[in-house]
Amino acid sequence: MSYQLYRNTTLGHTLQESLDELIQCGQITPQLALKVLLQFDKAINNALASRVKNRIQVKGKLNTYRFCDNVWTFVLNNCEFREVHEFAKVDKVKIVACTDFIQLGYRSLHTAEV
Repeated sequence: MSYQLYRNTTLGHTLQESLDELIQCGQITPQLALKVLLQFDKAINNALASRVKNRIQVKGKLNTYRFCDNVWTFVLNNCEFREVHEFAKVDKVKIVACTDFIQLGYRSLHTAEV
């Protein structure tokens, strides 16, 4: 099973809106729309895990943290992000990190919301 974190992105919302429109027009069934969303979840998780190689440094004041159902959630204030020659600063950021168990072990998938 893949996490559904990325359904809450612009791409995920647009896909859901398009699928809803196709269902309303009678061009696809709700079951097919669900299969498309599940494939989206799987594809986006795999693509980000295998294609993204960038590493960043994150520094900020930890506001809250939580670990539940193999999902870490961190909320940081006055947060700085650094990647080699680039720098960004935000007042508040939420970072969600999920453990995805696969055949050869596990890997962590991350997303950040500003």
